[in-house]
Amino acid sequence: MKVDYLLIGQGISGTWLSYFLQKENKSFLVMDDKNPNAPSRLAAGIINPVTGRRHVSTWMIDTLLPYVWEQYTTLGNELEITAISKKNVTDFFPSPQMRESFIKRVEEKGEYVSVPDDPNQLRPLFNYEFGCGEIKPVYTAHLETIIPAWRKKLMADGLLLEEKLETTELIVEKELIRYKEIEAQKIIFCDGAACAANPWFELLPFAPNKGEALFVSIPGLPKDRIYKKGMLLVPMVQPDQWWLGSAYEWEFKDELPSAEFRIKGEQLLQQWMKLPYTIQDHIASIRPATLERRPFVGLHPVHPAIGILNGMGTKGCSLAPFFAAQLVRHLIDGEAIDPEGDVKRFSRILSRNIS
Repeated sequence: MKVDYLLIGQGISGTWLSYFLQKENKSFLVMDDKNPNAPSRLAAGIINPVTGRRHVSTWMIDTLLPYVWEQYTTLGNELEITAISKKNVTDFFPSPQMRESFIKRVEEKGEYVSVPDDPNQLRPLFNYEFGCGEIKPVYTAHLETIIPAWRKKLMADGLLLEEKLETTELIVEKELIRYKEIEAQKIIFCDGAACAANPWFELLPFAPNKGEALFVSIPGLPKDRIYKKGMLLVPMVQPDQWWLGSAYEWEFKDELPSAEFRIKGEQLLQQWMKLPYTIQDHIASIRPATLERRPFVGLHPVHPAIGILNGMGTKGCSLAPFFAAQLVRHLIDGEAIDPEGDVKRFSRILSRNIS
């Protein structure tokens, strides 16, 4: 079988890359082993315009917010699902110092942050001592429906191979690759943290970290917003269902849910919630983060038949559609990729590995 592109991975990056390639009438196959612990299948899908304790604007957010809203809305319409929704974050301050820091940011005319008109509005639902702030707009990409819906379409169109790539069987030539019975002009790796062990990209400065979350049933809690107190409490599509997370563990021994996070989540819920709740599940996954917190996008400097769309970290829902579109334009028309995301910034490092 001959195709233009062989894509490895159908997380949020592989989903968007295949979507934009289809728009350009390019032939492709997606190979994905349906790892149940893949971060795109477990993440809450939050697109937050601010980051860090000082609530500074996220990289490229002014460009990304309108772009992702349009793209996810269009994708949702095509798949007949709700792909994205807008919900503000109510941020409960854990200390007087964090309250003062937030208010200072508001007074500095910090974008996307404000103080609510009635800080006591949520006291019937939550215990909180130091007030709260508002972050808006915040989007939720509904990965729990997007990923399966796009997968179903790929399967119906005969474009999905549910298997794991065996790199030992991959033959790389200058202008094409061969894998078993498949011949493609290029292979693009969108396989998340697994790419850190990829023989062609293992020298990139990946910094995988472990995330964890609890699925919680909280009947009666209004789903008109996201709540935050150290962790995010995010409404899910299913009735009464909430996602509580997440952890950022830079040193970890395995991919399994940890007792430490479970205890931390339970303690937070006990101290914070006034409504009854039930913890239903505990999940964990490894994110494909990078040392400089910028993605890896583009073609290998030595092997131009090999490409990458990876390293999105915690920002995959906002960065993946933007850089997938850029990569497609680069592949088809040679248009430049944003320099901060272009993998060619590591050409010297990648040129050491010419296997």
